[in-house]
Amino acid sequence: MTGEIDHVDAIDRALNRMERLIEDMLTLAREGDAVGETEPVALRAVANQAWTNVATESASLEIESSVQIDADRSRLIQVFENLYRNAIEHGGDGVTIRVGALDGGFYIEDTGPGIPADERNDVFESGYTTNQDGTGFGLAIVKRIVEAHGWEIKVTKGTDGGARFEVSGT
Repeated sequence: MTGEIDHVDAIDRALNRMERLIEDMLTLAREGDAVGETEPVALRAVANQAWTNVATESASLEIESSVQIDADRSRLIQVFENLYRNAIEHGGDGVTIRVGALDGGFYIEDTGPGIPADERNDVFESGYTTNQDGTGFGLAIVKRIVEAHGWEIKVTKGTDGGARFEVSGT
C-alpha cells in the first residue's frame, strides 16, 4: 500500500469542491433572484456578521464607513460572504478587505491582484472561475442578489490595485 496516501489530498480537494458546487447550485435553484422582506440594515453590521461566517484565515477587514441600506438582510450577508471568499481565494495571504459607503451605494474592495479589465464582465457569469478549486458560481450569485434588490454591481480597480466591487442604486 505504498503511494496510495499521496492521493488523499487530491481526493479531499475534489470532494470539497464538489460540495461547494452543489451548495452553490442549490442556492441558485432555491433562491435564485428572490428577495424577501427588506428592512433598513447598517452596512457595518452586515459586513461584520458576514466576516464571522467566513474562514478569514490571515485576511483582515477594515470598515471605512457605514450607511443604512434597505435590504433583505440574509441575502445581503450572502453577498458579503461571497465577495469575502472571492477576495481571500484570489488575494493571497494577508489580503485586506475594505468596506465603505458610496453615494447611493457601497463598495467592497481588496488588496489582491485585481481583475484584468477585459475579464471584469465575465466574472459574473455562472461557471466562470480562474481558481482550480473554485465553482464559478459565487460572483454569479452576488450579481443575482444585487439585481434582485434593484441595484447594480460593477467591478473596477481597487485603491491598492485589487478588485473593487461597487453596488449602486441602494
